[in-house]
Amino acid sequence: MNIAFHFKNFEPSDGLRDYAAKRFDKLTKYMPNAETAEMTVTLTVEKTRQIVDVIIDADMVHISARERSEDMYSTVDLITDKLEAQLRKMREKMKDRRKAAAGQVTTEVVSFTEEGKVHSIEESDRYSPKPMAVEEAAEQLNVLGYEFFVFLNSETDRVNVIYKRKNGDYGLIDPGVSF
Repeated sequence: MNIAFHFKNFEPSDGLRDYAAKRFDKLTKYMPNAETAEMTVTLTVEKTRQIVDVIIDADMVHISARERSEDMYSTVDLITDKLEAQLRKMREKMKDRRKAAAGQVTTEVVSFTEEGKVHSIEESDRYSPKPMAVEEAAEQLNVLGYEFFVFLNSETDRVNVIYKRKNGDYGLIDPGVSF
């Protein structure tokens, strides 16, 4: 995680900078792609108040928080606890969405025959699509040798179908409906 510190109305000690960096680094365990995350930390002194503002920008995450107290170290502790609670809550929501979206998908084979005859379902399968990126689904399609592959798109949390086109490229069907 890239942490940018900004200080207003005071000169920070190396100890404070190291302490804050160490505390904020512990938040990376709650973020899915912590290496691409950007954190902006603004530490301000106004009379006797010590204020810390934090903004976290990452993939699908934008969190901001503000805390103030009489001591800068305790303010860093307070804001770290607040951010940890927000990130934990966000992570649990994402897990719940994935679990709800990982429902069963039924595939069926229908035979078409001459006019006047009744059409019937000859075969039925149950399949739980696994969450993965589009690129990973394309690899699975090649490895398994299927004509198409049904998967749960981890970026959109929707069931998608990827297929190989006649020219060798891939096609992607995204119904645009979340489960």
